[in-house]
Amino acid sequence: MPRDAELPIEIPHTSARIEPVSGRAEHLADLLTLSHEPMLAWRLDGAIEFWNAGAAQLYGFATDEAVGRSSHALLQTKFPHEFKNFRWQLLNERRWSGELRHVCKDGREVAVDSRMQLLADGTVLEVNRDITEQKKIEGALRESEQQLRWLASIVESSDDAIVSKNLDGVIRSWNKGAERVFGYTAEEAIGRPITIVIPQDRHSEEVDILTRIRRGERIDHFETVRQRKHGSLIVVSLTVSPVKNAEGKIVGASKVARDITEQKRNQEQIAVLAREAEHRSKNLLATVQAAVNLSHADTSEALKLAIRGRVEALANVHSLFVKTRWVGADLATIASQELSAYSEKDGGRLRMAGPPVVLEPDAAQAVAIVLHELATNAVKYGALSVAGGTIDLRWSHKGNKKLNLRWQEAGGPPVQEPKHKGFGGRVIERMITQLKGKAHFDWRPEGVVCEITLPT
Repeated sequence: MPRDAELPIEIPHTSARIEPVSGRAEHLADLLTLSHEPMLAWRLDGAIEFWNAGAAQLYGFATDEAVGRSSHALLQTKFPHEFKNFRWQLLNERRWSGELRHVCKDGREVAVDSRMQLLADGTVLEVNRDITEQKKIEGALRESEQQLRWLASIVESSDDAIVSKNLDGVIRSWNKGAERVFGYTAEEAIGRPITIVIPQDRHSEEVDILTRIRRGERIDHFETVRQRKHGSLIVVSLTVSPVKNAEGKIVGASKVARDITEQKRNQEQIAVLAREAEHRSKNLLATVQAAVNLSHADTSEALKLAIRGRVEALANVHSLFVKTRWVGADLATIASQELSAYSEKDGGRLRMAGPPVVLEPDAAQAVAIVLHELATNAVKYGALSVAGGTIDLRWSHKGNKKLNLRWQEAGGPPVQEPKHKGFGGRVIERMITQLKGKAHFDWRPEGVVCEITLPT
């Protein structure tokens, strides 16, 4: 083989010893020297011998600043693995390729795609390609992809329905939340019009939404009704935003739909409960007012006691309402609660019998006041004013939805019908009449009998 055809060759430079070469070798040397691709030659165990224009341009070191110095020290080379492994590969395989990090004269770090070949005389030819910008772009793409994956993960795991559509209203994406809210899988929904989840009588809403999206408007928290796959209706809160392409042109819309059916139901229930509480409070205050207005006594202390007793009777029955969440109160429980003070002293003095009956709040309040008045009167003048007196309380609930309550006293002082109706009797009649019921007193000598009839 002719000498001028041998490769690799030793490249001359300004500070190196110039060897006689052929015209072709000189031509090749000039090309390598002038190339914009960074090229250098260095001894495996020594200094740089060749440094071209491309290397000077990339790294900032002139030829006379580079030649004679260790390339790894000059460029602060960062190898992908230990140098001994790098050197071993060059010695055994005569070549190496990979990514290196170098520090330029101005302190910038650059990444290069490096190709090296070890010649027989121990010279290493190195050709580098600057990939710094490429690495930045790749890093930015990786970061962008990671952000997209994060966003996709957030969208996919959201409990809200997140949907995109084009300007014709055709569904382009459909997350798991949309599957849960509307019942359609992504395969069933994508490619179909968004009207599959809009009731027929609300299709005009979609026309209005798309018109506003085309104008670049955003629709926030629009409450409406949508339809699930199997026909059931749900209340949703919609937020719809325009979607733009890279040129800034509106090409579609993204929609977030939150199922607020349960929330609306709760709000309605709270409103109903608030109205009910207002109604009951007014009824309670009216009952208290009536009890106060009908109260009478010879002294202020006696008057306070009378009012206190009636208010306590109402408070006791209200504690029963709380246990049943205001459904009502059991009649036997009301009677036991109001008459407990008398039944505990002597169990034989008080007898009660009747079927289970739950009274609505208004009726329960009235019965509590009635029993309180009857017991108070019995303690003052009737069967409970003497040791041997007894009370027999019975009730029945007829098929015509009427409650009959019978209070009978015996064993007390002889009874005479009063010439004037007492305050207790007036309270009882007032409470029962308000509920469209009837109260009848029978003043028997052996003991008073009071019969109450209430619609239930």
